[in-house]
Amino acid sequence: MLDSQIVPVVRPLSRSLGLLGVLFLTLSVATPASSVFVIVPGMLHAAGSGTIWALALAGVVCVATAFVYAELSSVWPIAGGEYVQVARTLGPLAGFVMLGVNVFNNLLFPPVLGLGVSAVLSTVMPGLPQVPVAIAVVGLSTIVGLLNIRVNAVVTGVFLAIEMLALLVVAALGFAHPINSFAALLLHPVMPAGQGLIAASPASIGLATSIAIFALNGYGSAVYFGEELHDAPNRIGRAVMLALVATLLLEALPIAALLVGAPDLAASFTSEDPFGTMVVARSGSVLAGWMAVGVVIAIINASIACILACARFFYSTGRDGAWGRPVDRWMLAIHPRFDSPWLATLLVGGIGMLCCFLPLTLLLVLSGAGLIAIYAGIALAAMVGRHTGATDHAPFRMPFYPVAPVLTILALGYVVYTSWLDPDEGRPSLIATLAQVLLSAAYYLCVLRRRGTWVIHDPVEPVR
Repeated sequence: MLDSQIVPVVRPLSRSLGLLGVLFLTLSVATPASSVFVIVPGMLHAAGSGTIWALALAGVVCVATAFVYAELSSVWPIAGGEYVQVARTLGPLAGFVMLGVNVFNNLLFPPVLGLGVSAVLSTVMPGLPQVPVAIAVVGLSTIVGLLNIRVNAVVTGVFLAIEMLALLVVAALGFAHPINSFAALLLHPVMPAGQGLIAASPASIGLATSIAIFALNGYGSAVYFGEELHDAPNRIGRAVMLALVATLLLEALPIAALLVGAPDLAASFTSEDPFGTMVVARSGSVLAGWMAVGVVIAIINASIACILACARFFYSTGRDGAWGRPVDRWMLAIHPRFDSPWLATLLVGGIGMLCCFLPLTLLLVLSGAGLIAIYAGIALAAMVGRHTGATDHAPFRMPFYPVAPVLTILALGYVVYTSWLDPDEGRPSLIATLAQVLLSAAYYLCVLRRRGTWVIHDPVEPVR
């Protein structure tokens, strides 16, 4: 092994989090309120009340994927996350490809969130400039991300409570005055067509299901905080599953409430802001304004949690010598007071602020299909790990193996199919992700492999 791959002795991350702290951080990445207000309207446009079935089907798929995450994370509760799991089972080339895809997904998520803030606040503060607001959101999130992880767990916990309150208010307003029969909408789903409604088609429900899978994503981010969780191998799987269950409930309740309480289903299905419209109709514009503020808090919270997770991801890549000197040493720098990977945090935040100058559609295309590659990678890793015995000592064992990884792969195949049929965003996203895969493979073959064997290092336990 050449000198450029020798990893210096560094200060490890501090194990200072309990299960609740990791759960708060993971739910903040999943950001149920942002999904409900920003992503769910697209599901309603596609499938109308068929969104109920779409969410149920997506829930089954995500439960399967969460089982995969939980088992692999209990074996390797390492901040590198998916690339570590894939490298340990499928080999270094596949692991680095996973690393490369994750670089794009992790770095682009905060600016995507930031660029959506001005639109959410348009009803309360119209005319806010999109890019400066996004830069401010990412910059503030970066500053908070430099603090101790326990402080951040408290901050994200408070913000998460506000986010949950906003969702529960929406649910209460919808259920308080029911107009439509939930059973009828479930048994006879309808979707918008022109100015009216028609029966929801299986194709429309399938499209909404693919959107719902993305809306529920985030539960797997628990693994990025694994090196700071006490007794991580025995607790990380529980954190993953609890995060998914909470996300499902927090997103399903407002959707059901909207469908039951909407006086005009066709208008709700075609509205760009169906939940905000319902809040205005039921309680007036003042509460709707506070709801918008609550959603913005959820977006900022997600940005903070994502930067925290991404910084720990880059800390792990530095330990594994992914970039060479001096970048690896920078990624490994731990703040002497806050115990945070501070240079990695500044890198993530700085790149995020620069990306705010890019068009939102381009950012969505670049990151849109990465989740497909990541889910496929860990599903294959779980099966190979079982076959080779690499995961035999997993404290968390998924039930009914191999149902979970097989179901995940089948669902991803359908998502790829539906995405390819969308020439505006879906197909370009798939092409962009393929380009990321090829670029990562080329870097590994032409750079990393020439240095010697690429080794995935275990974290060093803090000195007690």
